[in-house]
Amino acid sequence: MSARVTLAGALVVALAACNDGGHKFDRNSQIGPNPVLPAPKQYLVPPIHVAEVVGWHGSEMPTAAPGMRVQAMARNLNHPRNMLALPNGDVLVVESQGPNLDPITRPKNPIVSWVQKRATGQSGAKPSGPTNQITLLRDADGDGVPELRTVLLAKLNSPFGVVFADNHLYVAATDAVLRYPFTLGQTRITAAPTRLTELPGGPIDHHWTKSLTLSPDGRLLYATVGSNSNITENGMEAEKNRAAVWEIDRASGRARVFAGGLRNPNSPNFYPGTNTLWVVANERDELGPNLVPDYLTSVRDGGFYGWPYSYYGQHIDPRVMPQRPDLVARAIPPDYALSSHVAALGLTFYTGTSLPARYRGGALIGEHGSWDRDELNGYKVVFVPFANARPSGKTQDFLSGFLSPDGKQVRGRPVGVGIDRTGAVLVADDAGNVLWRVSAG
Repeated sequence: MSARVTLAGALVVALAACNDGGHKFDRNSQIGPNPVLPAPKQYLVPPIHVAEVVGWHGSEMPTAAPGMRVQAMARNLNHPRNMLALPNGDVLVVESQGPNLDPITRPKNPIVSWVQKRATGQSGAKPSGPTNQITLLRDADGDGVPELRTVLLAKLNSPFGVVFADNHLYVAATDAVLRYPFTLGQTRITAAPTRLTELPGGPIDHHWTKSLTLSPDGRLLYATVGSNSNITENGMEAEKNRAAVWEIDRASGRARVFAGGLRNPNSPNFYPGTNTLWVVANERDELGPNLVPDYLTSVRDGGFYGWPYSYYGQHIDPRVMPQRPDLVARAIPPDYALSSHVAALGLTFYTGTSLPARYRGGALIGEHGSWDRDELNGYKVVFVPFANARPSGKTQDFLSGFLSPDGKQVRGRPVGVGIDRTGAVLVADDAGNVLWRVSAG
């Protein structure tokens, strides 16, 4: 074991002993449109709590909501992060690892990096086989048991988002949107891609996942680009065109920033039957275990959502200098808080008909889970009911059990969420290396 890992482990233990994780704080008070926001705290080294990643053993699996059935559609994947259900029923699974382009700019960075890798299982045993690829699953009869599993695309540069339109597959790698000719039923893509649009990648690539969706009329793509830091410690130049949602013309590749001030937005989706774009976003760290809540929000053209200068509207972040009172004054508060540090990464609206009617039109959100608070938070898929195209109640657990009962071990961590042709819900579990399928029981 290296001296660096030994030192990091010792610091984690020491920090856990003095962590102020907020056990007395009601996390439910931070779920909904008006979250409770305690006073900010600042740390030399942030609170750290990482549970050991052990994976799923034997017949273990997550716990679905009452009346639901869960099954493993695919196991032994290598860090599955996202998926896309195609119109013919095939499911594309995006297996991906980051490019490791985050520099050491602060003394605490090696510790935090080590903890984050441990939290995702990257510091322990890895599944065999390559990653940074797209795997195709063919389930012709819709029973959740694929008859075919094959690699559609290999050797990609940290892919995440994927969209199909007009016999083309669009893949958001960490540095570009790629366009491939693709026909439904095809099981291998050998054609070289067109680099449709360059995206901010290296030499620093702190938030490397780039999500992707298609506009309702099919003309435009929307890509999410996270910030290059927690709170601008890599300098503002490194944040150019980041912390934003991009709008991309699908024909020409021309792009513009559609909305900004979103620290790490993910999984853009249009609410069904509308032109309103929604994202989930990870807010900033190191202001305390109960700041700042991650959130679900609609995104307006030209809107600014606060990062890095403020959060939840006009709540100033004291670490950012110089401030921009002009931007703070127009910062838009998010629509719906999800609680602090749940790491919301996946979002889909339920458009199927096979699940009970109460799910129709609501949002399903994959919460990857916290690492920087004593009391773990997230580690589940939650459902947010909607009415009149707006959130209308508290979150409900849809798929849980990713944490052991004592909270000391992690079996898996949900990321992307999708809907297959039958109306079942698909969940990518990047720590458990499984694609889960939840259907009506």
